[in-house]
Amino acid sequence: MVTAIIFPGQGSQSPGMGKELAEEFLVARQAFEEADDALGFSISRLCFEGPAEDLQLTENTQPAILTVSVAAFRATTEVGISSPAFVAGHSLGEYSALVAAGALQLSDAVRTVRARGRYMQEAVPVGTGAMAAVIGGEIGDIERVCEEARQNQVCSVANINSPNQIVIAGNTEAVDRAIELLKSVAKRVIKLNVSAPFHCALMKPAQDRLAPDLAELVFNEPAVPVVTNVDARVTTAPDELRDALVRQVSAPVRWVESMELLMQQGVDTFIEAGPGKVLSGLMRQISRDVRMLNVEDAASLAAITK
Repeated sequence: MVTAIIFPGQGSQSPGMGKELAEEFLVARQAFEEADDALGFSISRLCFEGPAEDLQLTENTQPAILTVSVAAFRATTEVGISSPAFVAGHSLGEYSALVAAGALQLSDAVRTVRARGRYMQEAVPVGTGAMAAVIGGEIGDIERVCEEARQNQVCSVANINSPNQIVIAGNTEAVDRAIELLKSVAKRVIKLNVSAPFHCALMKPAQDRLAPDLAELVFNEPAVPVVTNVDARVTTAPDELRDALVRQVSAPVRWVESMELLMQQGVDTFIEAGPGKVLSGLMRQISRDVRMLNVEDAASLAAITK
C-alpha cells in the first residue's frame, strides 16, 4: 500500500470542525493551541463554535481550515498511520501539506495564510470578480470560450478539479459572458458564491503582497515529497516550494494532473485530512481504482484504522 495524504482548500469549512479531534487527541488539541498562540486570538473557538458568517471571512477561513487539517493529520499519526509517501493540498491545502511534511512550522503557516486571505480579499473590490464551475466540458473548449469572453478583461481557467469539473474566474462581466457561451459546450455552468475571483490574473496584487511574507519564512526540506498545485510535479527543494506558493495565488490549480502524477508514482490509497469530503468526491471522478479515505472527526479516523 502506497499512501498520499491530501489536504482540502477553501470551501470545506463549517462550524464544529475539529472539535471532536481536539477533545479526543492531545496532538490535535496542541495544534489548535499553537494556532491560537500564533494568531493572538482563538481560531479554535471559531472552528468549534462559529458563527458561520465569521468563519466564512477569507482571512479567518484560511487559518481555520489549515489548523483543522493539521490537527487531523497529527491525529492519524497518533493511531498508528505510517508516514505517507507523498503529500499534496488543494490551493490553501498546500500550506497544510507543507506543515504535515515538516517544511513549514504551523505557527508561521497560520499567520501567513491569514494575511494571504486578507490580501486575496482586498485584491479585487467586492462584486467586480466572479467564479463559475463548468460541469461536463472539455478543457480546450472552456479555454477557447474564456478567450472569446475576455474582451480586454480577465477570464481564465482557475481550477482543473476533475475531468468533469473545471472552474473559471475573472471579471464579473467576462465570466457572465463566458457562462452564456459555455451553455453550448458544457452540461451545466454554476456561478459560485465566492468572495473573490481566486487563481486568476486579478489576484496578482495579492501575490505581490504575499511574496515578501513568504521570503521571510524558514522553509525546511520536507520529510516527504510534496506535489505542488502550480506545476503538478513532485519536489523536496525548499526554494521551489516557496516559489510555488507565490505563483499559485494567480495561477490555476492543476489538481487532476497532480492526482494522476501520484497514481503514476504508485499511490493506491489517498487520505483526505481536514474538514469535509470535497477532495474525496473529486477523486471519484478522477479514478475509481484507488482507495479513498478521509479524516475529519473521531468516527472517520477510526474507520481508516480498520
